[in-house]
Amino acid sequence: MKKSPVYFVSLGCPKNLVDSQVMLGKLENDRYEIAREPDQAEVIIVNTCSFIQAAKEESIETILEMAQFKEDGSCKALVVSGCLPQRYAKELEKEMPEVDLMIGTGQYHKITELLDLHEKARDQGAPLPQRSYIDFPAFIHTENDARVHTGARFSGFLKLSEGCNRRCSFCIIPKLRGNVRSRTIASLVEEAKKMAADGVRELNLVAQDLTEYGMEWKYRENLEMLLPELCKIEGVEWIRLHYVYPDAFSDELVDIIAREPKIVKYLDMPIQHTSDRVLGLMNRRLTKAKLYDLMGKLREKIPGLVVRTSIIVGFPTETDSEFEELCDDLGKLELDHVGVFSYSKEEGTKAAELEGHLHANVKRKRRKKLIELLQAQRGSKLSALIGTRVEVMVEGGSEETELLIQARMPTQAAEIDGRVLINDLGENESADLRPGDLAEVEITEILDSDLVARLVRVTRPALIATPGLKTQIGKGLEMRSGSAAH
Repeated sequence: MKKSPVYFVSLGCPKNLVDSQVMLGKLENDRYEIAREPDQAEVIIVNTCSFIQAAKEESIETILEMAQFKEDGSCKALVVSGCLPQRYAKELEKEMPEVDLMIGTGQYHKITELLDLHEKARDQGAPLPQRSYIDFPAFIHTENDARVHTGARFSGFLKLSEGCNRRCSFCIIPKLRGNVRSRTIASLVEEAKKMAADGVRELNLVAQDLTEYGMEWKYRENLEMLLPELCKIEGVEWIRLHYVYPDAFSDELVDIIAREPKIVKYLDMPIQHTSDRVLGLMNRRLTKAKLYDLMGKLREKIPGLVVRTSIIVGFPTETDSEFEELCDDLGKLELDHVGVFSYSKEEGTKAAELEGHLHANVKRKRRKKLIELLQAQRGSKLSALIGTRVEVMVEGGSEETELLIQARMPTQAAEIDGRVLINDLGENESADLRPGDLAEVEITEILDSDLVARLVRVTRPALIATPGLKTQIGKGLEMRSGSAAH
């Protein structure tokens, strides 16, 4: 049977990317194959994000861009999935007639049967049964669902749970993704073993909140029980924790991160603010005192720990003094990677109903000031690395020039925390580095937000043979990913 080519665009966060990979797995197991370019596809799928206004705009622009291929190419069906149709299906049906099928966050696992249904109706010249398939989200994939690994072969995401039971006043995620539903430890370990067998060395753990993992079972299985099991998997070298909320960070979790060498000394831990009053309005469970207490424990027990966080400036009624308090606290806490976002008023959230929304210019100025403060702080941290030797994971040829090899330290998450650019093979002139190699390098200089290094030695070669990097490696299939932060 001839396979129908499908082109996929994935927007938003890594959690959304996992959903995209599961959809691709179901499509490939059916009668579809992956198209490398949209003009080669009979079906184009855009998996969307609608977390904040910028994400909605990016999703709509991408849908309109892909709709051109219905007119100019061989595309017979344009499908929109994910958070945007889950939130705005009726509006999209009215405003975007070019979209043939809309699938919400609770129905994406039915992608092949829904495509078959629409194709059958189209071939028969019959009216399509319906354009939107939206239900309350209840599905989460397991190790038994096929999944296509996209991007770097040596790095992958493991989704522990779906949904969120928090009700932060600024956030629409629970309405888009439902309540927490966790996978079992056995399921996660089995999928992680499969990923390792396929060459994954870096395991990135994701969920809306890792600390909520297992909460619907009253934590009879939890993150503290899962991590030691993942550390036993042969082939996995780095385990990275994303979205670990600070208010539910147990002392046991601190100890596990400190003692397990495979868990990289890096935490993605959203804080959002440090003013107790603003945190209360945000319906966060954090207080300034709890934050300082936790950071003290982490710094004491995990030397060299690198922390990434996200901050919202310009929340309704945030005063000048509360903003200055935030700036002062971030200077004292010395966090390493800080994403700064202006508050986005989202309909359907409690914060949108508050009085005292700030003017866009105020939010913009506060964001600019905080970013400048943090950049100066980050520059001094990077300077301290010059002359040190660190372990890196080789990613491939640099996007800028084939004369540089791109790598990352354990304390740098892919695409968001800068890179290490190897420009000198030193005494290893004959070395042919491969993606997934672990190597020791010496940091020699700073280049904007990146570091430049010389190779000292390859410590652990990649387990799966791949082409060397004496010339820049081909990218192969890549799925586009948006920049919206969760």
